[in-house]
Amino acid sequence: MDILVIMLVGVVAGCFVVPAACKRPVELLQVVCTCLLIFTMGVSLGQNDEFFRELGTWGLQSLVFCLLPMAFSIAIVYALTSWLMGDGRAPQDGGRPKDASGGSLVARVLAFLRGETMVVFAFVALLAGIGAGVCAGDTALLQAVVSASDLILDVLMLLVGVSVGMHRGLISSIREHHIKTLVIPAGVIVGSVAGGCVAALLLGYLPREGMAVASGLGWYSLVGVTIEGLGGAQLGAIAFLASLMRELLSFFSIPLIARRLNYYACIAAAAATSEDTTLPMMIKYTDERTVVFSLVNGIICSTFVPILVSLFLA
Repeated sequence: MDILVIMLVGVVAGCFVVPAACKRPVELLQVVCTCLLIFTMGVSLGQNDEFFRELGTWGLQSLVFCLLPMAFSIAIVYALTSWLMGDGRAPQDGGRPKDASGGSLVARVLAFLRGETMVVFAFVALLAGIGAGVCAGDTALLQAVVSASDLILDVLMLLVGVSVGMHRGLISSIREHHIKTLVIPAGVIVGSVAGGCVAALLLGYLPREGMAVASGLGWYSLVGVTIEGLGGAQLGAIAFLASLMRELLSFFSIPLIARRLNYYACIAAAAATSEDTTLPMMIKYTDERTVVFSLVNGIICSTFVPILVSLFLA
């Protein structure tokens, strides 16, 4: 519950106190705090004697926690939007997705990597932490860094709240495009949580643990460190990998979803990443109206990630 209060303070500060010019410094501080927390998660994993023995199992479990929440989200959003909002494609498109055959796989991989320096930073921090945990053990300096993880998490939550509060156009976008805009994030969240619950039952976890993992909604850099602090290093690592897999898979599946289902289902696959990482794919394979919905969905889903995780693991 402390995390929610701290985030709320950040939202208020972002709305009324922090000027727009501070957006970039806030983002950079978020990257620093995130990398520090991922490093401490890596240290905890490296100090865990079972980590390397269980690595393959954790990877498969992470894949299940990626696929089921993603599939449930797509199915629910597709059903709801087809009923309430139509296909999502503009009449001039003739019902056919824009450029849905879309570029080579190699080109998409290169485009993703060019825009995803955070993935590199996260993996470097994780590997460095695991290496330090294995080699340095329980040294005083390392333990001091790990002990400060709660404080770093509080700072990160404050910064996340500030970022959310600085999205001052969110309410006006919802008003402009009607309350039906909320159908998509609602479907994404309900579908992800339901899929996480099913995955937990299949894999032998508690339902609340599975729902917390699925609540990452693709925001791997936040959900991993948050769950690590609330539910342990193993669950945090699985959450980190599951959300990272969701981001990667959604990026490459958007052309197929746009062609086979509808534009709104592309947003469901992307979840919280629909406002940043996967937005270039939305712009390329959907239309302007869907891009606005994508931005609103990403902001709302990102806001709910720490709230849902805290509620499920409180």
